[in-house]
Amino acid sequence: MEKHHYNVDIDWRQDRQGIMCSPELAESNNCIEIATPPEFPKGMPNIWSPEHLFTAAVSSCLMTTFLAIAENSKLDFSGFSCKSKGVLERVDGKYLMTEIILEPTVTIKDEKDRERAERIVEKSEAACLISNSIKSKITMEITIKIEA
Repeated sequence: MEKHHYNVDIDWRQDRQGIMCSPELAESNNCIEIATPPEFPKGMPNIWSPEHLFTAAVSSCLMTTFLAIAENSKLDFSGFSCKSKGVLERVDGKYLMTEIILEPTVTIKDEKDRERAERIVEKSEAACLISNSIKSKITMEITIKIEA
């Protein structure tokens, strides 16, 4: 695979707040407001923070990797969702995202696919390019449901 580039442009607006856009997504007008989280001085509530985006990158990569592997494996599933939690800690005087806790839920149609679905989720996390690019600990609590 050749090298790919993903462009993001950030513009400061006011206080500790800005707007983030990508020229590749310009036609869809998918800009996101970003700000310092409220846990920090002058942080702002209810706006995406770098910490949220970091956590979202890991979680969304798990989903997209799962979708590809599940399709290639011909897994018969009817749902995928994932709750995620990023853990920010101060370590040796520096703030670090030390852990990302992923709680993926896959809904399958038949009990016979339970173990296979779980293996595919585990394989997806191991193959996730974002997880493989960071030093944070990744923890997963997988739930497999049977379609009602």
